[in-house]
Amino acid sequence: VLIHGNSSLAIMYDSIARSVTHGVMGNTPWNHLERVKFLCPVPGYDRHFAITAHFGIEMIPVPMQETGPDMDLIERLVSEDEAIKGIWCVPQYSNPTGTVYSNETIQRFAGLKPKADDFRIYWDNAYGVHHLYAGPENVLEILDACAKVNNPDMVYKFASTSKISFPGAGIAAIAASAANLAQIKKQLQIQTIGYDKLNQLRHVKFFGNADGIRAHMKLHAKILRPKFEKVLAILESELGGLDIGEWTNPKGGYFISFNSEAGCAKKILQKAKKAGLIMTEAGATFPYGMDPEDKNIRIAPTYLELEELTRATELFCLCVKIVSIEKLLGISTIECRKLTES
Repeated sequence: VLIHGNSSLAIMYDSIARSVTHGVMGNTPWNHLERVKFLCPVPGYDRHFAITAHFGIEMIPVPMQETGPDMDLIERLVSEDEAIKGIWCVPQYSNPTGTVYSNETIQRFAGLKPKADDFRIYWDNAYGVHHLYAGPENVLEILDACAKVNNPDMVYKFASTSKISFPGAGIAAIAASAANLAQIKKQLQIQTIGYDKLNQLRHVKFFGNADGIRAHMKLHAKILRPKFEKVLAILESELGGLDIGEWTNPKGGYFISFNSEAGCAKKILQKAKKAGLIMTEAGATFPYGMDPEDKNIRIAPTYLELEELTRATELFCLCVKIVSIEKLLGISTIECRKLTES
C-alpha cells in the first residue's frame, strides 16, 4: 500500500497518465499505440469516464447486473482485443446502482486472461466502509484472489477517507502488487518530496485503527440512513406500481439509481430544473455522457436535510409523472396541463 495525498481520483488520473506516457511495467506507452480502449460498467461513475475521455481513450460500455458487470462479455472482450487496457470498477455499493459485486464475480475478475500484458483492473473501493445497515459478509479481497491464481499484477486498488473524515482533507491510497508499486514509486520520487504527514498523523490520532473507522462510519449511517429511507418511501408511494420508473434499494454508498421510461430522463431533469431542483445531468452515468436509452438518473440523498429532501423528492416524482404522461399519450406539456386541470 502506498499512502498519497487527499484524493484517490488524483491517483487514478496519475495511473492513467503514467500508462499513457511511460507504459505499464515495460510495455509500450499508450501514446505510441494506434488505439487504446477501456471497459466501462454502466451505469457508472462520471469522473472515471472523464479521466479516460480526457486522454482520448475509447470507452466500451459493459452492462451492470445484480452481481456486478457482465462477466461473460468482459472475459470475451479482454481475451480477444489487445487494445483493451483496463476496466473501471466500484466493487462495493457501485456508483450509482449500489451493487455489491458477488464473490463469484470477483473470482472471475481475478481469473481474467487478457490479451494485453498491460491490462489493469482499476478497482475503486470508494465505499468500502460506507454501510447504511450491516455490511455485506465475506466480500473477497481482489488482491488476494489475484495472487491465488497467479495474476498478482492485474489490479490497482484505490481508496480514500474523503467521505469519512473531511472532503478535500482526507487521505488516499493505492494498493497493488510489489512490482506495480515499484514503478509507481519511481514516478512519485520525481513528482513529490512527500505528502502531508501532519494530516496523516491527524487521521491516526483521530481514528486510531480500523475499528475506529468502523465506529465512526456507524455515526455517518445514522445521518444518512433516514435520508435514503425517506427518498425510497416517497418513490414507492408516488410511483410504485405505475410502471413509469424503477429504482435501486442500496444498502450503502451514496446514490440511488433511477430508470425512467426510455427517452424521458433528460425531459424529467429539465422540468425539475425549471422548478428549482438541480440534479446530476442525464447521461452522466454513461461514457461520453450518452445514455443510449435516455432513462438513467442518479439520485444523491446525502446533501439535503430531511425537510428539503422530502420536497425535492416529491417534486422529482411529479416531474416523472408529467413526462411519462406526455410520452404515453403523445401530448405536449401544455396539453398535459389542460388534461390534468380538467
